[in-house]
Amino acid sequence: MNKARAIKLVLLDVDGVMTDGSITYDEGGKEIKSFNVRDGAAIKWLQNAGIEVAVLSGRKSRALEVRAKELGLKRVFQSQIYKLPAFEQLLADTRLSPREVACIGDDLHDLSILKRAGLSGCPADAVPELKKVVDYICQAKGGRGAVREFAEIILKSQGQWKAILKKFDL
Repeated sequence: MNKARAIKLVLLDVDGVMTDGSITYDEGGKEIKSFNVRDGAAIKWLQNAGIEVAVLSGRKSRALEVRAKELGLKRVFQSQIYKLPAFEQLLADTRLSPREVACIGDDLHDLSILKRAGLSGCPADAVPELKKVVDYICQAKGGRGAVREFAEIILKSQGQWKAILKKFDL
């Protein structure tokens, strides 16, 4: 995919992309989220290839803070229901152009940044309105490998995939 060659930063939505969109609470009211391990591996591969990864969520979640720290994500935007201002701030902070940023989201609140990004994607279970405008619709659902699939497209387009396979004797 031609657009993927210019990507220097991947911006991920959280609920419905990094997770399946479910929110579970324990008996004490503490939020529990499940993150896909394969998605996490792909995030590390992107980072190792020199591509920064950031997250932009409409909600605030301690579980996300823990996962972001575990993955070494330095740019974590939470409680951003209207995401375009955070996207613009990210561009200013990184001095990147929109065409150098890839975004993946699943719902209407992601639409403004998906339209502006250089490469846009959504999970298979995203809302129909997003599927009409994104560059790539993943076969995987949110929280079930969509981040991994999106990352692989970028890594393959940039000629990084063979080096990753070689690390695993493939």
